[in-house]
Amino acid sequence: MEKLRPRFWETVPLKKMTAPEWEALCDGCGKCCLNKLEFEDTGEVLYTRIACRLFDDAGCRCADYPNRKKHVPECVVLTPKSLPRVAYWMPSTCAYKLLWLGEPLPDWHPLVTGDAETTHSSGHSVRGQTLSEAAVPEDDWEDHIIEERP
Repeated sequence: MEKLRPRFWETVPLKKMTAPEWEALCDGCGKCCLNKLEFEDTGEVLYTRIACRLFDDAGCRCADYPNRKKHVPECVVLTPKSLPRVAYWMPSTCAYKLLWLGEPLPDWHPLVTGDAETTHSSGHSVRGQTLSEAAVPEDDWEDHIIEERP
């Protein structure tokens, strides 16, 4: 794996990051893999604890990240170009969204702490809290809304 530049997120624009730097921004919270309910009349987005069928709840990551679009065609591949179109539904603590808005990373972010577990130990992940979309009918998703707001 390519070595990351020190504190690159503070000096390198999103569009100029290397692929490994871009991927390293992900804190592993798993919230982007949750199914959301979006109300067209208000624009409100509510998170559910219903995760994508590829989500690994224990690892809090996609079980087949390199091939996710093949298995889940509606999966959003986040890029600097797509970020402005999808940021509205991303978690408020998401590094991609924060940097796009000109905000710093939270102090618990793994790039800041050097420890991938701080996302989980600080309570900012959904590890161990999700249900698979394969197990819950879509008509019942409203019964599984969680408090997280974008």
